[in-house]
Amino acid sequence: MSYSVGLISLGCAKNQIDAEHMLASLDEAGFEIVDYVDGCDAVIINTCGFIDDAKKEAIENILDMVELKNEGIIGKIIVTGCLAQRYKDEILDEMPEVDAVIGIGANGDIVDIVSKTIEGENTAVFPPVCELPLDSQRILTTPSYWAYIKIAEGCSNCCTYCKIPSIRGAMRSRTIESIVEEARQLAELGVKELIVIAQDTTAYGIDIYGEYKLPQLLRELCEIDGIEWIRLLYCYPDKLTDELIDTMAQNKKILHYIDLPLQHCSNKILSAMNRKGTKEDIISVISKLRAKMPDVVIRTTFITGFPGEGEEEFEELDLFVNEMEFDRMGCFAFSAQDGTPAAEMDGQVEEDVKIRRGEILMDDQYLIMQEKNNRRIGEEYDVLVEGYDAYTDTYFGRTYMDAPEIDGTVHFSAKGDYDEGDFVKVEILGVNEYDLVGKAVE
Repeated sequence: MSYSVGLISLGCAKNQIDAEHMLASLDEAGFEIVDYVDGCDAVIINTCGFIDDAKKEAIENILDMVELKNEGIIGKIIVTGCLAQRYKDEILDEMPEVDAVIGIGANGDIVDIVSKTIEGENTAVFPPVCELPLDSQRILTTPSYWAYIKIAEGCSNCCTYCKIPSIRGAMRSRTIESIVEEARQLAELGVKELIVIAQDTTAYGIDIYGEYKLPQLLRELCEIDGIEWIRLLYCYPDKLTDELIDTMAQNKKILHYIDLPLQHCSNKILSAMNRKGTKEDIISVISKLRAKMPDVVIRTTFITGFPGEGEEEFEELDLFVNEMEFDRMGCFAFSAQDGTPAAEMDGQVEEDVKIRRGEILMDDQYLIMQEKNNRRIGEEYDVLVEGYDAYTDTYFGRTYMDAPEIDGTVHFSAKGDYDEGDFVKVEILGVNEYDLVGKAVE
């Protein structure tokens, strides 16, 4: 008998890849993998537990599955991921309807765990997180023409606000050979855009090679036929070496796009966060990027209301945002996480102040983006087609300036017919909020 398994994956792209590994293992073992939950013999919830909103979303999903289980609509409930790793005791004590709670290190044993759970054995397994497999087959849950590739697991930075090192362990890099082989397999499946990720992508290789190896890895990925775009996420400014910048500038496949989660600019706050480098270092790195690649798109994120952030530090941050004119930006109110040094620091900021400061930054960023987008009117860009909107009779897709699921899109009219994954030259004719509007150059 073939049992059916549904999987709900929450949180970041790195968690999504973990889910894809589990799906491939279950599929190979003969389970029926479905993209719905109704009628499933087992539902796996791959949770995130990084910040309060993520924890709330994970708990809500678990409770939704509990309700379906009580109604007889689904069978067993299995919870894994960061929330399970971090709050295993609470889940076991407060959610008795959950049949299995497993740690991240148990993902490689998911076939055995699902089998035993369906057969009626309640399971709580938490091996060391270092047992999470780094190299295994995947079932892609992204569109066929783009995919994430995770080059390392865990993190060794130990920022004072972050639980990732204690949840996921220290950074473990994969070998260059294993990453390149996986990228070749993805290219054979039709993947054209490869999005390189890790908790700290720029730290890649330091643990196994004794030096930063991202530039070498990128050069080897550029040699793979079929891969046309390579995009970098989660890069840290203190490890953005001249070699890496030169590698980006010299290889056409590497997009002139980089995600730099800066979190703040005040040296006082950066030090309290245990972030490496200073405001002056950050400005220097940004200047180098823009000097080597005048068309570079820089995406960043900031935290408002970190302990000790007074009006002076916030005004410094707001001025920095306006002076740097980032192309893409996100902003999060500080979320105190149990067990982190930042949660116990003096100078905690009121919730409404955190939120107000974030709104100020995002309002300023909106004006910056509007000005930048208006400058793009009349320009032509290669657009990776993602779909067709029958209501407006337009296609939509992304330029090199836009990462999937977090940035904007381009909506364009066309005389020809295009498929998802095609590249089309588009002339920009206008701006609609954060998105661009244009027409295909045919």
